Amino acid sequence: MSTLTNIPVADTPGILAAEIDGKAIAAFRPIVDMLGMAYSAQLQKLKAKSWAVVSKFNTTGADGKTYEMVGVDRKTLTMYLATLDENRVKDEVRPILIALQAEAADALDAYFNKGAAINPRADEHQINAQIFQSRARMELLQAAKGLIHPDHLEAKARVLIAYGLGEGAQLDPARTPLYCKDFLASKNASRARISSIASQFGKKVKKAYIEATGNEPKKYPLTLPNGQTREVLAYTEADRPLLEQVWSEHYAPLTLV
Repeated sequence: MSTLTNIPVADTPGILAAEIDGKAIAAFRPIVDMLGMAYSAQLQKLKAKSWAVVSKFNTTGADGKTYEMVGVDRKTLTMYLATLDENRVKDEVRPILIALQAEAADALDAYFNKGAAINPRADEHQINAQIFQSRARMELLQAAKGLIHPDHLEAKARVLIAYGLGEGAQLDPARTPLYCKDFLASKNASRARISSIASQFGKKVKKAYIEATGNEPKKYPLTLPNGQTREVLAYTEADRPLLEQVWSEHYAPLTLV
């Protein structure tokens, strides 16, 4: 049985959330009601999103009865709010949603184009934690010398240093890491299409790389969206023409569905 706690949010009734297995889970229906939208329709749309994590939990209401509630984790709630149509919510919450989406857009831009995003409201403890994490990553990069392609090490180090200085990383485009999955995504192929060809595409690129350079591509630790790390073959933007060649010869003529 989970206990709901109200989390204040600007000029709104707040968000009801519970701690489940060490994670904050927000009750979804009160949020949708606060926005003035149809709950059933919003729930179905949310369940169709690949990034959404939707679960159920039991809680005790004010009347002492047990109720089953639909909950979403923090990541799902953030994405849900960031992708809503501002014109479909109540007038009183629209300015709050607009401000949230503007900040989300700035954060995503900084993350993808500068290597990191820092919340301007971060407290000293949060900032110190980020500094400690960056220091640990730099030490890991130092230990990886000789094991990982030097171009990848330098690019990663530049991103970490720039992050610590609050600047955008200055990377040599020809030495910027390039992964097969990102290359395939740039071709606007569907997720199903990418999934079906990713393995064979990677093998063909590896073979082409060996034929062109006489060396095997090295591996690089890549952090996945779920927080896990696995080693993947490492290329750079300098190798993009090779990937383009493999794509053109084996996949470009096919329909991207």
